[in-house]
Order: sequence, then C-alpha cells, then structure tokens
Amino acid sequence: MAANRHIDKVCCCALALALLLTALFVNGRALGLQPLTQEVGYESRLFDTGRVHTIDIVMDGWEEFLDACEDEEYRACHVAVDGESYRNVGLRAKGNTSLSSVSQMGSDRYSFKLEFDQYDGSQTYHGLDKLCLNNLIQDNTYMKDYLTYQMMGAFGVDSPLCSYAYITVNGEDWGLYLAVEGVEDGFLRRNYGSGHGELYKPDSMSFGGGRGNGRGFDMQGFMDQSGSGDDSKEEDGQAMPGGFPQGTGDSQAMPGGFPQGTGDGQDLPGGFPQDMEGFSPPGRGGFGGMGSSDVKLQYIDDDPDSYPNIFDNAKTKVSEGDKERLISSLQSLSQYEGLEDVLDMEEVLRYFVVHSYVVNGDSYTGTMVHNYYLYEENGQLSMIPWDYNLAFGTFQGGDGTSAVNDPISQALSDRPMQAWIFSDEAYTAQYHQLYASFLDSVDPEGMISQAYALIAPYVEKDPTKFCTYAEFENGVAVLGDFCALRAESVRGQLAGTVPGTEDGQVADTSLLVDASQLSLGDMGSMADTGGGFGPGQAREEGGFVPQAPGQGDGGSTQAPEESEASAQPPGAEGRESRQPPTSPQYGWGAGEGHPLAGPLLLGGSALALAAGLLFAKFFKA
Repeated sequence: MAANRHIDKVCCCALALALLLTALFVNGRALGLQPLTQEVGYESRLFDTGRVHTIDIVMDGWEEFLDACEDEEYRACHVAVDGESYRNVGLRAKGNTSLSSVSQMGSDRYSFKLEFDQYDGSQTYHGLDKLCLNNLIQDNTYMKDYLTYQMMGAFGVDSPLCSYAYITVNGEDWGLYLAVEGVEDGFLRRNYGSGHGELYKPDSMSFGGGRGNGRGFDMQGFMDQSGSGDDSKEEDGQAMPGGFPQGTGDSQAMPGGFPQGTGDGQDLPGGFPQDMEGFSPPGRGGFGGMGSSDVKLQYIDDDPDSYPNIFDNAKTKVSEGDKERLISSLQSLSQYEGLEDVLDMEEVLRYFVVHSYVVNGDSYTGTMVHNYYLYEENGQLSMIPWDYNLAFGTFQGGDGTSAVNDPISQALSDRPMQAWIFSDEAYTAQYHQLYASFLDSVDPEGMISQAYALIAPYVEKDPTKFCTYAEFENGVAVLGDFCALRAESVRGQLAGTVPGTEDGQVADTSLLVDASQLSLGDMGSMADTGGGFGPGQAREEGGFVPQAPGQGDGGSTQAPEESEASAQPPGAEGRESRQPPTSPQYGWGAGEGHPLAGPLLLGGSALALAAGLLFAKFFKA
C-alpha cells in the first residue's frame, strides 16, 4: 500500500528525468554538442591559404576509373586530407566542355569532385560535404580562379573558399590542383545558417547545370563563329579600333525593339521580350548570349514550367511556394520595381564590382550566360561566384587593350540582374563608390606575389601540368600586368577620363589605357588545348615581377628533395608510408561535441521514461 501511495510521485520523477534528457538532446548545440553530420571547422583546416595542402587518394582500379571519367559516375575511394583519413568517399570527374577537352588532349588530368557523404550520409570533412578539385586547365597562371575567389571574399562577397592542394594517387604524384568548397549544404550552412534559403545553378541544358551537360557543345565551332582571337570587330561597316571589350560588354539591339544599354543612369525599360531562345543578334563584344530567358533571370510569366533551366537545376529541395516566390522576385527585378525588397543590394553590387574587374566572358554577363549560382531567401536574390578560370580577358583571348578597358558602366539590357544597377542614378553612384572602395582596399598584385611564392615549387614538379614551368612564370607576370593596367583603366572610368561605356570608347579610343603589349594568351585561354602557348611576345621592361619563392610572405616554399629510389610529393616528408586510409578518429575537440553525445542523450531519455512506466505498471499490478 505504501508503494501504491507513492506511485504518482515515482511516475512524475521518471517523466521529469525523461523531459530533462530530451531537453538536453534538443538544445545540445547550445551546450557544445554537435550532430554527427555537422562537424565544424573545415574553413580553418583545408582552406588555410598559408600552405599547400595534401590530398592522398587510394582507389583500386584507378586506370579503369580514368577510362570511364567522361561518364561522370561515382567510384568509392579512400581519401586522406592533410593526413586525416576517410573511407568510402565518392569520387567522379567533373566539368562540361573541359571534361571532353582533357580527353581530346590525350591527358588524364581531369577535374574531380569528392563527396564525403556519397556512401555514408553522416560523413563529412569537418562539416564539408562536397569538395571540388579543379585541374587548372586553360590557366597557365594557376591563379585565375584562386585570385578571383580571394578578391570576392576579401570584398565581402559570399564566395567559395579555396586553397591549393597537391594530389597523390595510390602513393604516386598526380599534380597541384585548386581545392574549392562545393556550393552545397556546407557552404549554405557556413554563410546563411541552418535556416538558409534556396539555391539554384541556372544553366541552359546544352552548356551545363548538371552532370553530362555540355558534352555535345562544339566549342571549336563556337570559337570560329564568334571570331575568337580577332583584334577587331565590325558593326555597320565600321572597324572597332583595337578590338572591342570582349569580356562583359555584350549589349546589343534586342529583339522586340529593345535599345542598347547606355550605362548613363537613364531608366531602362521594364519587362523583357520572351522570344530570346538561342543567339541574340550579334553586336559589340561578339554575340549577345546563347542562354535562354530564364538563365538571363528575365521574367517570362507565372508558370514555373517556363523556367526549366532554373528549377531543374535547383540545388535545394524547392516547393511550389518557393517557385512562386522566386518568379515574383524575377518579375519585380525585370520591371525595376521594389528592388530593395527583392535584392540583397549590397551583396549583389559587391559581386558585380569584382566580377566586372576580372573581365570574365564565360559567365552571366558573357556570351554563354552561365557559371553562377542564384541564392534566394525570403524573396531576396543574390549571386554566388563560380568558375573563373577564363577570367582576365582570356575567354576568347582577344586584344589586351580591349580587355583592360572593358567598360564598367555598360548596362546589359537583357540581363536584369546587372542592368538594374544602371536603372537609377543612385544605384549607379553606389556601385561606383563600392568600386572605388574595392580598388583602395583589395590588393590583387600582393595576392599574386604571395600565391606565386607559395606554389612555384609545386608547379615546377607537377607531373601532369598543362603548361611548362617557364609558361607558368610568364603567365603570372602577365596576370600581374593585367591587374595593374585594369586598375588604372577603372580609376580613369570612375574619374571620367576614360569612357565607361562602349559608345564612349568607340568615340575616342585615344582615351583608353594602352595594353597592346599584353599577350592574354600567355595566361591560358579557351583556345589552349594543352602544352601552353609557348613564350608569346616579349614583355616590356618594368612590368609586374612576382616575388621569387622564399622572398614572399606565403610561408615555406622549398620543394622537398627527392631520392632516386622514391620521390616524395611536396609536404610528404616525415610522414609514415601510405597505408589505405582508415576511418577518421573522433574526439572532444575545441568547440566540438562528441558525435555520439546526442544519440546517447536521446537513448537515455527513452530508457528513463521506459523504466518509469515499467515501475508504475509493476506496482499497479
């Protein structure tokens, strides 16, 4: 009877204990507990740019994997990142036209994508689920992607992290790659938190947006049609002196009577024609763009099926409500209405400042209208940068003067995400102010020197590189010269001494910064099919000279000595001989909870509740 009298108290105590343990489980993050799938800290590990990292891949049947790389199918491998090992990681080749280009060159140096969670959904590299390993094709400088991402990040743009990594395969040297944070779950959590918005990678199906896309595209035919390498274009029978800016200057007379963008702050028409599939009529800068209306982020109508190149390339799971919200934002953007509500203005302006500076024709503002991510949260849109290996005027490898003077105030009337900047004088003024701030606060030439000092020894011993070491050194020097001359031109455009629009530059070419001495092809370009470009034309005295290895601030750059018996990759000295990677070891690291703590608390809660119920049932009987 005494036990029966206390049965209510016993049940209450058991229930209270269960609730307490459940509360600890639910609020574990605030107490330092980390979910098994969300380890933290990859940004300070692999993406420490003060060193060249090591990535060791172990895979059975590597030759068979290479033979099937164009299928872009995942194969399981073991991976060690700076000595930290992971089993059963997914590995596949990546790329669109670059994938077939590697094969056509007779090379096996593909770009790769590592998915730590491909076979084990709980496995990440300290919170990173996807890692891109870029092969640096068409980039004799090894820096065009790296430099752009570094400048984006330094200027406050949400940008992928990146660092250099020396790769080995089954213990043998493979080469120096650029490791780039995948713009997926880890990126979204790092930049926007667990309650992040939706992510898209708009791309016409013939050019990318997913695995397998772009293979059928005839790049050589496109280059021939667009007159790649010509130093001049003609329009209305008038030769364009020095070649017109071939980077972002893609405005032209639009179907349906659209005028050329003026870039002078005048209001642009709201709404865009809907019959813009395929090529736009050719105009200054080559062609108007091969992407369809949705890829250009134009409003078409209210039907989600009218935007297949956006919604079919969603990187997050989107609902019908998400689609309606994005279409509504595109409508306001195209009509230049309520822009403060549908744009993260500061973010977008900063993005276009850096994007404009690097003159990337292989992009949203270029001919093919791709290579960007679109982020939407609560109806606000922003751009995330991607793929700049053909930046700095090297997409079509034209004249140096045209690229260096690429106009910064040219509205692309069929690209509303860029054209809105010039729809109101206040927006244009803010953009110009940010551009001036960028020039004053970001030092690309210093970044180039530091990167050169860091990677030069690794480039020299890279066994699969697409260029010679001499071509690498020359490419880096040309890149530094380009940045110095580009800054000079942009400052002049902001001050009004250099015309900031295509019309103004045509009217008086004498005002342009002379960059005729630059050979853009020396940096690597779309026309590069391996083996580099050779020495190119001689550079003038007094140009950019990167710091020699060991003289910069990039840390130790001494390449390891090699014995005749066994060559060691950079950074391998002192390491134990390679064994197949083992599962990573977990612990209570700084700021990290034990990965099993959450499940243990939940199990304890369930056990406490079950014990209380059994106790009550026993005494009730």
